Amino acid sequence: MSLLINDECIACDACREDCPNEAIEEGDPFYVIDPDRCTECVGYDDEPSCVAVCPVDAIIPDPDNVESVEELKYKYEQLQEGE
Repeated sequence: MSLLINDECIACDACREDCPNEAIEEGDPFYVIDPDRCTECVGYDDEPSCVAVCPVDAIIPDPDNVESVEELKYKYEQLQEGE
């Protein structure tokens, strides 16, 4: 499942800097996560790095983008091949 930044976001930039997939972009009024690039850090870490650094707990699972661990691993592999 991709992650989602909700309206609790304070646009502190911590999550964007920590995202290994560059899936987080500055939006208006808060940041947004590209579900095509978000792997919940599968392939990089045991937990999503953006969730760990968010000071206001504004990053939650995106109910519109449910994916299994296998799908997230596949997406990670595809992103690595594209670099």
